[in-house]
Amino acid sequence: MAARDDSQNDHLLCCLLWAREGRLQDLHDYEDAVLAFLPDHGAEVSLRVFGDGTETDPVEVQLLRFPDPRAVEVFVADPRRGALSGERERAVARTVTFPVTVPAARGAGVAGS
Repeated sequence: MAARDDSQNDHLLCCLLWAREGRLQDLHDYEDAVLAFLPDHGAEVSLRVFGDGTETDPVEVQLLRFPDPRAVEVFVADPRRGALSGERERAVARTVTFPVTVPAARGAGVAGS
């Protein structure tokens, strides 16, 4: 994925996902399908990582970049996503989504330096 400039106009969302018991692969398959719709909304996956889902940890974490909040609304209302709602219901136990920002560079060291 090509690096992009962090524009103040971009809208970044962090999405945390938990799978239903025994449905981890189903969750990843569902996310593969719906994340493929992002480019149609001018959006992209900036980061997608997988956790082990032990105890209270999510099994997937995503950082999604949208051009503006309206693009998020249109993506959420995309009828292709709606058509997959049964798959989502079977696979996804919990989702937490919240806006985030990328801080300005604070030096060449480790984050927080």
